[in-house]
Amino acid sequence: MESVISQKRLDDIVLSTAEKQRYARHLTIPDVGVEGQKRLKASKVLCIGAGGLGSPVTMYLAAAGIGEIGIVDFDLVDFSNLQRQLLHGTGDVGKKKIVSATERLSEINPEVIVKTHDTRLDAANAKEIAGPYDLIIDGTDNFETRYLSNDLAVLTGKPNVYGSIFRFEGQVSVFDPTRGGPCYRCLFPSPPEPGQVPSCAEGGVLGVLPGIVGCLQANEAIKLLLGIGDPLVGRLVHFDALAFRFREIKLRRDPECVICGDSPTLTELKNIEFACDMSEQPALNEINVHVLKERMENPTSFVLLDVREPAEIEVAKLPGAVFIPLGELAERIGELDPAAETIIHCKAGGRSAKALAILTEAGFADACHVQGGINAWSTEIDETVPLY
Repeated sequence: MESVISQKRLDDIVLSTAEKQRYARHLTIPDVGVEGQKRLKASKVLCIGAGGLGSPVTMYLAAAGIGEIGIVDFDLVDFSNLQRQLLHGTGDVGKKKIVSATERLSEINPEVIVKTHDTRLDAANAKEIAGPYDLIIDGTDNFETRYLSNDLAVLTGKPNVYGSIFRFEGQVSVFDPTRGGPCYRCLFPSPPEPGQVPSCAEGGVLGVLPGIVGCLQANEAIKLLLGIGDPLVGRLVHFDALAFRFREIKLRRDPECVICGDSPTLTELKNIEFACDMSEQPALNEINVHVLKERMENPTSFVLLDVREPAEIEVAKLPGAVFIPLGELAERIGELDPAAETIIHCKAGGRSAKALAILTEAGFADACHVQGGINAWSTEIDETVPLY
């Protein structure tokens, strides 16, 4: 396999005595050796996201001696991140993730240059950001950025080392049409419709899972940079943590793909619109948590309907709520009174908006949902209610 790092770029690369000591276990591997380590030092890798997947990816790439690691992230460290995002510690809560990530990676390997991009990746800035880098690692957690990362990689001719995680399952692949493989859109031409898949952190994830998947991504990136082994081009590996089972799925490039097909129609980057939070739709009746607080303090009767999953209710709940998970609402709608005023809430407002649509269609004339859900209640009303 040909490395993504050209031989010409190695001419000015020298390993110091300290670096030879640091990477000694690499240097004694025949497939790596001094030349391979110089390739790693000459390489530049862009990781989109400094969260669950970005943590193991960047930590192991830094330890391996990647010359420059770029990180795109604009988020702050939250307590709920610490269960899986090992780039960040308890003392980093409230910091920019790129700040704590730089500190952690510099501690792992001060020889590595960490370049941060404190911004949301979008169609306007993506090509400029990705320009200097040799490959892209997808550490995203939302469909908008995932599709944008894919399109960016295809249009710039860079490999896209893909990973995704959900609850106990993960996926890894390398999307690289330049090597004859498919891109992400060959598998999923367009984002799912709102409500088809859990999103916006509603589904949860086992803390160790991103460590496993992220390490597999780092492994694929290093192979591509060194030009060794058989990369996951045209293959997707699915990992089931509960069964401890790896399953390989063969992938094929779609000749009708809109961006990497034989006659592509998508030739410029475009922002992907994906409404993971249906509470943004203005046609639905909604109230904020301050109004809900006033109503809960008022003797006027109403039904407070919580449409989250049972495991979420164990974490945090509001007093007096009726619990019916969104997935069961249609079949259990008879448990509610259509004549009663009904106020619906969930975690962040997405599922409650969907529940409101169901109730409205069923004839509930006096119903609304809570914008921001119980998370907004925690941050704006009562901080003793756990934020998750």
